[in-house]
Amino acid sequence: MLIGVIACFVIGYIVIVLEHPLRLDKTVPALLMAAFCWAIIALGHMDIIDHHGHHIEEGMAYKKWLSPILLHHIGKTAEILVFLIGAMTIVELVDLHRGFSVITSKIKTTSKKKMLMAICILAFFLSATLDNLAATIVLVSLLRRLVPNKSERIWFVSLAVIAANAGGAWSPIGDVTTTMLWIGEKVSTLGLIINLVLPSIVCMLVPMVIAMNMKAFKGNISASLREPEKEISDDDLLSSKTMLGVGIAALVFVPVFKSMTGLPPYVGMMLGLGFVWLVSEYIHPEEDFDEERKHLYSAHTALSRIEMSSILFFLGILMAVASLESLGTLNDLAQYLNDTIPNQDLVVLLLGVFSAIIDNVPLVAASMGMYDFVTDHKMWHFIAYSAGTGGSMLIIGSAAGVAAMGMERIDFIWYLKNITWLAFAGFLAGAGVFLLLYSVVH
Repeated sequence: MLIGVIACFVIGYIVIVLEHPLRLDKTVPALLMAAFCWAIIALGHMDIIDHHGHHIEEGMAYKKWLSPILLHHIGKTAEILVFLIGAMTIVELVDLHRGFSVITSKIKTTSKKKMLMAICILAFFLSATLDNLAATIVLVSLLRRLVPNKSERIWFVSLAVIAANAGGAWSPIGDVTTTMLWIGEKVSTLGLIINLVLPSIVCMLVPMVIAMNMKAFKGNISASLREPEKEISDDDLLSSKTMLGVGIAALVFVPVFKSMTGLPPYVGMMLGLGFVWLVSEYIHPEEDFDEERKHLYSAHTALSRIEMSSILFFLGILMAVASLESLGTLNDLAQYLNDTIPNQDLVVLLLGVFSAIIDNVPLVAASMGMYDFVTDHKMWHFIAYSAGTGGSMLIIGSAAGVAAMGMERIDFIWYLKNITWLAFAGFLAGAGVFLLLYSVVH
């Protein structure tokens, strides 16, 4: 029956990877995979391991133990999902009030090099504050106004994806994988920042500097290609600045709240969302604001814009990985990797490469079940870096890349030929800085 669970997981994974050729939303195989894996465990009365490391065999009141084990895993998964729903709602609320235009309307340059530098730096810090997915969506919207020619624009968008993934790696709220490690108490906020901010900066800078000397970023954005400038004032909506400030403050406060109270991060996110929602209820976005237009800027509208399919995808993936963890399969895999590849740094680098092919969420979820290191161990920081930045090597390797691909219809092969080597160079440079820095500091 163990073979049946593994086969179900592998088949589901293959279908997820082939999402685009099959034209099937990856949420479908993720949910089916999770349900079938647990069903096989239940029907096969397989030996499982509870969250205390105790082996539960068929003769030990099996059904009595199975439900608490499942409840434990769904509880840990729910922590992540509630956190993500809160963060996504705050971002959508800020976007509804055009808060991000306060930042993006400041960019006026026509120089391709200056534009690239501004976009990469903005993507890096915006993704650390919001998350790499939200940052990419905001920047694609900005670039559509600044660079109307698509053949030019996709170069900027692609480098923005690399920068956004790099920026998300050193922040506990910047990427789903770092959030998972943070919530799982594998890394601390301060430990993550201290150990990863410099490698992440290098990971962003190396591709940017190389690209600035490429033909695609020579000269200026032609005036004839640009649309007539439509000035967007900072107070295009009366609430823009206020909602931007409140939204960012709420997200930044989450790690502070966790440090102050010791409560799980999703509690801080609930507090932040409640506060931003409260402000949105009483703020007036327009001069002649009436109740009939209130729904356009409400949290209910923001909630309707959340991509729930992504939330359900994470649910399916995390619960499928939990089934392998309960069977002890991940521990066996960790032992096999340690025996086959004695150098753990090389194992983590390979994890980063694989995250470009396979979604980084299940890879990190699997690694959390494979290893049992203390909080802020070198291994966890390196996994956070590798899984967060390695996905940039392919356009389908990260949530930011998938969003950019969908919004701009970026061709997979074009990205592979033109951008993959830049992302790989940044990934290796950042990894080298991490290992060097860690050896010096520790």
